[in-house]
Amino acid sequence: MKLLEVEGGGSEVVVRSNAEPNYSAHVSQDGRRLTVDLRDATFGSSDAAITDTLGVVGGVMTQAFESDGTSTTRVLIQLMKPASYRITTASDGLRVRLAPSEKTAPASAVPVSAPSAEAKSLVQLRDVRFDRGTNQDRILIELSGTPAYRTFGRSPTRSVLELDATAVSSALVRTLDVGAYGGLVHAVSTYRKDGKVVVDIDHDEHATGVVVKQAGALQFVFAKGRHDATLTGVAEDGGVARRTKTLSAEPSSAHVPFGSPVAPDAASASGSSDREWTTEPDRAVAFPTTPMQVEDRRARPATRRVDLDLKDADIHNVFRILADVGSVNVVAADNVAGSVTIRMKNVPWDEALETILRAKKLGMERRGNIVRIALAADLAQERELKIKEMKSRLQLEPLEVRLIPVSYATAADMAARAKEMVSPRGSLTVDPRTNVIVAQDVAGNLNRIEELIRALDTQTPQVLIEARIVEATSTFKRDVGIQWGGDVAFSPGTGNETGTSFPSSIGLVGGASDANTPTAGLSPRVNQVTNPNFAVNLPATVGTGAGGALGLTLGSIDNTVNLAVRLSAAESNGMLRVVSSPRVLALDNHEARIVQGTLIPFSQVSAQGVQTVFQEARLQLLVIPHVTADGSVAMHVRVNRDEPDFNQTSARGDPTILRREAETELIVRDGHTAVIGGIYSRNTGRNVNQIPILGDIPVLGVMFQRRTSSDARSELVIFLTPRIVNRAEALGR
Repeated sequence: MKLLEVEGGGSEVVVRSNAEPNYSAHVSQDGRRLTVDLRDATFGSSDAAITDTLGVVGGVMTQAFESDGTSTTRVLIQLMKPASYRITTASDGLRVRLAPSEKTAPASAVPVSAPSAEAKSLVQLRDVRFDRGTNQDRILIELSGTPAYRTFGRSPTRSVLELDATAVSSALVRTLDVGAYGGLVHAVSTYRKDGKVVVDIDHDEHATGVVVKQAGALQFVFAKGRHDATLTGVAEDGGVARRTKTLSAEPSSAHVPFGSPVAPDAASASGSSDREWTTEPDRAVAFPTTPMQVEDRRARPATRRVDLDLKDADIHNVFRILADVGSVNVVAADNVAGSVTIRMKNVPWDEALETILRAKKLGMERRGNIVRIALAADLAQERELKIKEMKSRLQLEPLEVRLIPVSYATAADMAARAKEMVSPRGSLTVDPRTNVIVAQDVAGNLNRIEELIRALDTQTPQVLIEARIVEATSTFKRDVGIQWGGDVAFSPGTGNETGTSFPSSIGLVGGASDANTPTAGLSPRVNQVTNPNFAVNLPATVGTGAGGALGLTLGSIDNTVNLAVRLSAAESNGMLRVVSSPRVLALDNHEARIVQGTLIPFSQVSAQGVQTVFQEARLQLLVIPHVTADGSVAMHVRVNRDEPDFNQTSARGDPTILRREAETELIVRDGHTAVIGGIYSRNTGRNVNQIPILGDIPVLGVMFQRRTSSDARSELVIFLTPRIVNRAEALGR
């Protein structure tokens, strides 16, 4: 056993064990002593007491005793001043953490006095409740008005809410130990300090809290990590999300057998009692922990535990014992009699009461903190009589006629929705001209029908969908070629005859040319050189507006030997960017379409002759939006962009059609942009034309080659942005 000091002037008592302990705890001596009993435990340490004073602890002493053959070790913690505490267990022991408290006595010991005139002018604190959610914990603070408040953190595990000009009754000055729920919040303390009401929350280190203002209440919501605003009913983009809404509810039966979970009536639920009735799926009655009560963490968060060992005890006396433990009022019927033999140990008092009632075939009904116990058969008979009374009252109630106008929907559709709520004496008719529902029924049913129609007759959400189609294309092409040739003559006319009878004259010229061979620039004197002339004829495609060429001519004085060279090269580089942005406004769950395009004529040959048909190339946006409950937009969308391509034509010159289409279903937040599709393509090519063998010679081979290279890239991206244009009217419910 160890005594440690913690931050804030607090203390921590550490009790080591070889297994997770089973414990109970209570406070005595007006909050000056905390007693922790460890069941089925023996104290094996020599340090039976700690006399040091540390923090709020003035000393720790242990006692070991046996009760009914069970060994129990009691840890007595003497406090220097009132303190709040939290007990945690683990496989290796138990820890008691104590922190200084502003209270001077336990809540149960403070007398309840009438509020003063000054307190009546202040905002009244009516109740402080705890609610455990799936992903968050909530502390609901009910008030008679909305005072000024501020929040701050005293430590990573403590958050404080201060309420100015607020009065609190003594019954609500308490500490709720909610650690057994296993959530983010461990304890909630309410007390007075310097004329203010302070709500002190002990929570997990990784939890963050935010205060949400409501009508007549404040909610302190704790979530893990970054606080998700959608958990508090506010959409992430700041708008209002669609919420669930209860229109009406049938009143609960006044007589309920034990085991049927029924909430208390409105009168008792709105009071400022220091205990709260709750219902659970498999537990009929569940009371919260009374102030300064610690429960077994391995058990469900229920009520105070009792030990009962009775033989032939009068059942009325047993009920009185359980009523005292549970702080409730119990009334038993005259025909409830008998004796009870029972032995229970460390059992929640409500479970003990449930077991006794079932064993004796009894039932109960609850109203506030009053529990009435009677025979189950009598309660069932009373319930049947109550049902008959309600039916007879309905038959005698006068009928009313009410005109309910419908603004945004069709009256016939609304009447079909409300038809199931009409009583056997009522009826619904529709006036199509004025779009009004004529309802005839009893007043209670008419109110529920009208409330249903008002809730459904709202503006249909309208969604503006903007699609943006971005196309980018880049092309690169390079063509490098060469032409060279010449002529050599051996003849008497040139003065260099061969000197033989045969061959007496020899002429050598390039023969790779034709009538289409461009020879301009090969001769400085003439525009055209006599063909044939080229030994290598591999030119680049050059001409007006494309590429260039350079010609060189070398010759002898008497023109017996001539050499002509022509280098040609062409390069093209282009970039194209096209942006299309169709927009369309659509109603929720209705299809919308917007189209822009052109009709291209095509000639079609058939037995009837040549006919002209039209093929449509269009830009189209088709969408079916649906606004979800959290304010997002679910869509089935189809976007396509078709255009004619006159660079690729058929044999008759008809253009081909380039198609780009995307069809999908997705969910996008209101006002956010999503990329729903993209296509990226790249075509590269390299071509070499050469003279066989000669073109393969290193370095010199370029004199016998033509090189062509190309690179074409294209990218298509489709963006989609939905916006709810009437968000406040359609979703603000």
